[in-house]
Formats: sequence, structure tokens, C-alpha cells
Amino acid sequence: MAEPSPQPFLDPGGPSLVLGGAPSLLGAVEPLAVRGDTLFGPRGAALGPLVDGTRALAVCDTGHHRVLLWRQLPARDQAPAELVIGQPGFLSEGRNGRRPAGPASVNVPTGVALERDLLVVADAWNHRVLIWHGLPAESNAPADVVLGQADFTGVEANRGRAEAAADTLNWCYGVAVLDGRLVVADTGNRRVLVWNAVPRASGRPADLVLGQPDFTHRDQGAGQDAGPLGLRWPHAAAFDGRLYVADAGDNRVLGWSSWPTRSGQRPDFVIGQRDFGVVEHNRGRYWPDAGSVNMPYGVAAGGQWLLVADTANSRLLGWRPAAAAADGPASGLAGQLTFHDKGDNRWQPPVRDSLCWPYGVAVRDGLAVVADSGNNRVLLWSLVA
Repeated sequence: MAEPSPQPFLDPGGPSLVLGGAPSLLGAVEPLAVRGDTLFGPRGAALGPLVDGTRALAVCDTGHHRVLLWRQLPARDQAPAELVIGQPGFLSEGRNGRRPAGPASVNVPTGVALERDLLVVADAWNHRVLIWHGLPAESNAPADVVLGQADFTGVEANRGRAEAAADTLNWCYGVAVLDGRLVVADTGNRRVLVWNAVPRASGRPADLVLGQPDFTHRDQGAGQDAGPLGLRWPHAAAFDGRLYVADAGDNRVLGWSSWPTRSGQRPDFVIGQRDFGVVEHNRGRYWPDAGSVNMPYGVAAGGQWLLVADTANSRLLGWRPAAAAADGPASGLAGQLTFHDKGDNRWQPPVRDSLCWPYGVAVRDGLAVVADSGNNRVLLWSLVA
């Protein structure tokens, strides 16, 4: 089959907004400083719904151990955040704000979900998920709910036990609210947990597990050779009538044709590999193509596109969902010139439409937000129909 020509699926004019990653006069990124307008290795970002003409933005500023909030989408590049969670102020950094863990502290926050009255953060190295029922109105507002731990002071993986359970987490890197359900990529336990509704009480157990046969097992690949049941490094999930899970460690995205109804349910299709038994990056080749991926950490569904953050190839891929489910190649490309390119920032200093290890991607109302981690910035980029 001939390689398809790349189709713009994000505005070919480039992102409409760039936060963080301000270039110097020489084209390089400025040395990092902890301020309200800087980012250090952001791995997750989310847009809220349009409410009374405004839209909120949340960013996991992972390297600074904080979550930045814009209660209204900024109108200019490098605009500073309005609120900060996880630090006593915008000039502070450090794990848990250099204090004991609590309801307003974070340690390597990586994934974030944002709804009208809901903020959810994957607090990865505290092995927990924090939930605010109501968008914070002030900096360092404490979370209302913690999952994965018995209370806000607990920080041990799987609550200090050797086995996993329905109410424990281990390096949980991704979180999403999909179709009213809470989905958590419990990466260290090599599984995805699903709560049928976003919990309002701390410590609630999950209702369903994917990637393992039950809630106690946590082996890579579910203890088997590569196949459809197991996961290696699940990092993100998306839903458009189909459920997608980005399994970065196995260089693939797994798909279920509808919501799974039982624990351990196997996916129906795979994206990025020719079948479930193959897990090599770029399908075993050095250079990528339109159907291969290399450590895809992010996935998002919106409009007529399925977006995949093909992280180690420093690009974004766009599939029409029906083509993705049928193992077809991607038709959309951003960050590179051709499907066979893979260089960070196209082997040049960063420019507005280049990418360097994009970790997270989310879509809302035709607008994509990209955590361009290697460039220490977040991009707002309009989708093309």
C-alpha cells in the first residue's frame, strides 16, 4: 500500500496560543525559572467546557510539582496562570511543596481532567488521584476526595502492600472523565481502573479493571507474552463511542468497540501494531510511517479525529476513527513534515509548530491542547474538520 500524503488535521498556521517555552533572541528556550508563566516538562493539560462564554485551562506543570489553572483561557502567549495548586505560591517548587503530603500537595502530577464543576489530577508519585468537586477559586485550595490512599497523608504505592487492590494505585500517570466515568491509568500496576461515576468519598474502590484478570494482579502483560489482555505502561484514555487506551510501553493504542462491561475484557482492535502479539516501536523499524508509533503517551478523541501523541517520534498523528479501528494508517500529521520524519523539533531549534516529546493531548469543542513536554510549553491548536 502506498504511503498516504500527510493531511493537516490541526491548523496549518500553527497553534493559536503558546504558554511557557518563551524563545530567546537566539531561538533557544530561556533557562527555566519558577514563575506563573513558566513550565518545566508539562505532561498533562485539559480544557474545560464553555461556561458563560469562558473556558478554563488546567496544566500539570510536572517538573515544578504543581498544577496551574487559568479560570479563563488566556488571550496572549506566555500569559501567567491565575491559580496554583501544590505550592504555596508561584515562585515555589519541590515535591509536595517541600512539606508532608496533604490535600493541596502534589508530587509529579502528570494527568488532569477538567469539567464544569470538577478538577481531577493524577498525583503520580504520591500514588493517588485528587478530586475537587468545584473548580478551585483560590490558590492551594484543598482537594475534596483522594483515591488510591486511605486519606490525604498516605503516599505509599498500593498503600504499602505487595498486591494491588480495587482501592489502591501505583504510579498513576493518567486520568480522564469519559462519558460520566472516571478512568485512571494505573501505570505501575499495569492496568486501567474505571469508576462508573466520579467518587464523592475518599478511598472508594474502582468498579472495573482492564489489563489484568482481576484487581489483585499487577504483572506486565497480565503475566503473559504480548497479547490483547495485558498492558505495559498505560498512560491515557479517550472515548468517542469506542474506548481507547494509550499503552506507551507496548508502542500501541488499544481499542474497545464500546464500553467494556467486565473486568479483564479484551480489546477489539489495536492501533500502531499489525496485531496484538507485536509490541516493537515503529513496528521494528528505525524510521516511523503512517501506521507506526513509538511510545505513544497521549490519546484524545474529538470531532472527526482520533489524536495520538506519538511521543518518542515527536509528532501528533490523526486518524479517522473508522480507519483506526480497521488498522488503517493515520491521515493527519503535525510536528513533522512527512510520516517518515522523527526528529525533535525537526532537528532544529523549536518553532511554533514543532514538537519535542509531546506527552499529553486533549480535545474540547474543536480545540486541542498539547503538553509539549520537551519544549517546556503547552500549545492550543485548532482542529481542521
